[in-house]
Amino acid sequence: MRRSLQSLRCLHRSSFWLRPAKLDSCQMRETLEFKFTEENKRRVKALLVWYPEAEWKGALIPLLDIAQRQQGWLSISAVKAVADIIKIDPMKAYEAAQFYTMFFMKPRGKYVIRVCTSTPCKLRGGDDIYAVCEKILKVKHGETSPDMQFTLKDDYCMGACVNAPVLSVNDDFYEDLDEKTTIQILEDLKNDKLPPAGPRNGRYSCEPKGGLTSLKEPPPPAGFMMQELPKKK
Repeated sequence: MRRSLQSLRCLHRSSFWLRPAKLDSCQMRETLEFKFTEENKRRVKALLVWYPEAEWKGALIPLLDIAQRQQGWLSISAVKAVADIIKIDPMKAYEAAQFYTMFFMKPRGKYVIRVCTSTPCKLRGGDDIYAVCEKILKVKHGETSPDMQFTLKDDYCMGACVNAPVLSVNDDFYEDLDEKTTIQILEDLKNDKLPPAGPRNGRYSCEPKGGLTSLKEPPPPAGFMMQELPKKK
């Protein structure tokens, strides 16, 4: 019995992902421990000023975002570090991180590609844009490329329906897409070049493609509405 227990412990210590590092439990804890950088500590402190200490839990989402931007994803230790700062149950912080799709609980690619496939984008070819991304990047929904360069996700309603179809790269939106412009964006990213964000059909923002239909006249001079109206005779 004793011999079998020793074999079991040995197998546990020498699992595949631990073997190359040869770390004991204390070293592993130090390796996985998350600490905010000094710069991010200042960000955290500046953020918490806006909340009464009794309501620090309201800062959970922005603090998780700061932690993810530092680490690239949210490990359990990063979530616990945030929970400790705002003095809440770590499990509640973990549940929130699991709920919101903006957070990643495992390592992600350098560029997170989200393609909108909700109804407006679907009607404008969103599924075709997503298929192009799958083909070029050779990954499917939720997968990360072996070189850790790309993570692909299909998303729902990114709030830019008038510019459909739309995809985002990390924090940047690329709108009014077609197959050609999507391929160009992905090729630039493969070369580690972040293309300028915005529409891809010549629009500046979300104005009508055929030109303005309202607000054609120049605006009135400043203070126009404050001028005294002529008195009645």
